[in-house]
Amino acid sequence: MSILLTPATRAIVQGGTGRIGARQTEWMLKAGTRLVGAVTPGKGGTELHGLPVFDSVAEAVERVQANASVSFVPAAYVRGAAMEAVQAGLRLVVVIAEHVPVYDTLEIREACRESGTVMIGPNTPGIITPGVGKLGIMPANVFSRGHLGMLSRSGTLAYEVAGILQAAGIGVTTMVGVGGDPIIGTDMAEYVPYFAADPETKGLLVVGEIGGTQEERLAAALGDHPMPACAYIAGRTAPAGKRMGHAGALMSAHQGSVAQKTGVLERTGIRVAESPRLLPAAIREALAG
Repeated sequence: MSILLTPATRAIVQGGTGRIGARQTEWMLKAGTRLVGAVTPGKGGTELHGLPVFDSVAEAVERVQANASVSFVPAAYVRGAAMEAVQAGLRLVVVIAEHVPVYDTLEIREACRESGTVMIGPNTPGIITPGVGKLGIMPANVFSRGHLGMLSRSGTLAYEVAGILQAAGIGVTTMVGVGGDPIIGTDMAEYVPYFAADPETKGLLVVGEIGGTQEERLAAALGDHPMPACAYIAGRTAPAGKRMGHAGALMSAHQGSVAQKTGVLERTGIRVAESPRLLPAAIREALAG
């Protein structure tokens, strides 16, 4: 099994006819993803890599029974595209773009919570379920099928970790790139019940980074949904007040440091590796109990 992206997912690509969207659509199809169409207003009736293009999400829902979307719409237009997807009844919306205005994200997130839609992102590599497909930009070949759920705040670090796990013979059920902005659609902690309910997921790997309190809230969520877990937190040498890559990776004088996060995680029984290279050993120890 897997979470969110499953064999029952019928996804559309919003903004798929753009240069980046078209290329990523091709790669998602090669990864085996069940894409059923694309949406670009004004281009309905055309095709994209053999997929029908629709003028609206509502039309895609009616014509091809779409239930999820991945959006390559530019940041300034994300609000309109995402709200259209939510109003059309999609259950999963993945927003790849970064630099989405914070107020837009807040408005979309509220709409998603009212409708029961899961929003991944913005500023995310997306979601991948090996053997099923991906909705996003991650390289599918570094992710192997296995029994480990994975949550990451960093795209490129997630790929590095996946490669290390693959070389060690460890695979994942589903990897979710939650997004690197201070405000995102779905918090790390909110994914814990999904993984805990999946019979194939035997443990959880958290790839975190400095800034915010997502990892701390995840630790609290694992108290309600116990499962073996380990983590790596990036930004060990980052100084307070300096942003490390992502807008959300900003450590203040009072919260968000690696030491603070590590302390909270370890106090709740989560093993924290000091290097990505040490994760396979930490994972095996966690799964062994």
